[in-house]
Amino acid sequence: MMNSIIWPVEYLPGQTDNFVSNEVIISGLNSLDVWVYLETATLWPSYYKNSADVVLNNAQDHLSLGTEFFFKTFGFPVNAEVVEFIQPQQNIAGRIAWYGWSGEGDTRLDVHHAWLIEDLSHNRVRVLTQETQIGQPAKELAKTRPNPMLNGHQEWLDGLIEIASTHSKG
Repeated sequence: MMNSIIWPVEYLPGQTDNFVSNEVIISGLNSLDVWVYLETATLWPSYYKNSADVVLNNAQDHLSLGTEFFFKTFGFPVNAEVVEFIQPQQNIAGRIAWYGWSGEGDTRLDVHHAWLIEDLSHNRVRVLTQETQIGQPAKELAKTRPNPMLNGHQEWLDGLIEIASTHSKG
């Protein structure tokens, strides 16, 4: 059985203004091959064009539990805090999740963005990313076609897999 995202109650999919889910399963990589490029937030702009100006408060370039950080994405300046961080290990899925916020009043957007990276049988890795959003901008994004969140997160996944594959020792 595959793992799933752990949601805070206020961010449960179906209860928020917008929800997107993207997933890839690929052979020839393991969870640690992928993990390093996700936890090292300062690398995001190198493989995901919709990410810019990543700044972490912990004087390092990688995320950890409690790390506060800033980045720009989808035209939004986002402040965020890592609320879940479990590095993948044998038989344990890797998990990174952050709470992010941007704007005030009618432009306020609150999000919970979660990632799950797990090794599967037959030398495969699964990367799942899901995000829920609350606020007027989320309502507008949910109606936009093509869906910028769905397509943007797919680009993030594709870039993550490409950089991990390029640098994999396996």
